Parts: sequence; C-alpha cells; structure tokens
Amino acid sequence: MSRRLARDGAADVARLGKALAAEHAAVYAYGLLGARTTGTLRSRVSAAFDAHRYRRDQLRSLLLARGGKAVETEASYDVPVTASATDAVNLAVRVEDGITAAYLELAACEELTLRRFAASAMQEAVTRSYGLRRQIKALPGMPEQPATPAPSTSPGLGTDPSTGTG
Repeated sequence: MSRRLARDGAADVARLGKALAAEHAAVYAYGLLGARTTGTLRSRVSAAFDAHRYRRDQLRSLLLARGGKAVETEASYDVPVTASATDAVNLAVRVEDGITAAYLELAACEELTLRRFAASAMQEAVTRSYGLRRQIKALPGMPEQPATPAPSTSPGLGTDPSTGTG
C-alpha cells in the first residue's frame, strides 16, 4: 500500500509541475497581451494576468509542500503576433484552453484537495474564455476529436448496423 501511495504522490507532483508550467506560459502570454491591448480588453487581460500569477504562486507552494521541485519559467514562449484585438482574443482563448487542459490532468489526482483546486481553476479558465468569446467547447481542455459521420438511419433491433439490413 505504501508503494502505491508513493507512486500516486509522485504522479500528483508531476501533474502539479505540468500545471505550473502552463501557468508560467499563461503569465507570459498575458503579459504580452497587456502591453498590446487597450480599453475593456486590456482590463480583462490585466485581470487574467493577475489571476494566473496567483494560481502560479499557489501551484508552486503546493508543489514544494509535496517535496517537488518547482518548474521554472522559460526565457520565452512561442506566442503568435497579436496585431489586432481579434488576434489578442484568439490568443487569450487559446491560453485558457491550454490552462484548462493542464488542470484537467491535475483533476485526476488521488488527493481530494488537489482535485478541488483543479476543478476551481478549470472553472475560472473557462469563465475567462467565455467572457472573451461567447462560445465554448463541449469539453474544454479536451483535444478536438474528428467528427464521425452520423448513420443515415437508426438501426432497429435485429438489424446489422454496418448494412442497415436484418
């Protein structure tokens, strides 16, 4: 049992590290966006910047408290050029989608407090994204699946689904 707990704890630390790395990237991106936006959009970007810095600091503390080594920020990140407000919104939504994905993985932790932390962070990210663009994916943070064609008719009992015949 103790090996399982150690293994689960190591997995939790790794997930915390991934979420921390995602928050570092978010802080970087929102820092750039803050310098390139104005008005209401800049206010939203600034609020997101502060929220991600706060989450980053929380993650760092959670990681260190569990004996992990804090992931440090990269010198720079590959961020597309934002020449317009539309570009800025697209980047911010992309950042929030990435954050949601990182926290989705953290939500698989054994520890209840980490799962709750992840769920709260995902909710915040989706809310920020929706506030920027009034649309939402069915499962934010999940990779898009290729569309599968719908069957032309619903096969009834006793029919072969591949041919539609009985």
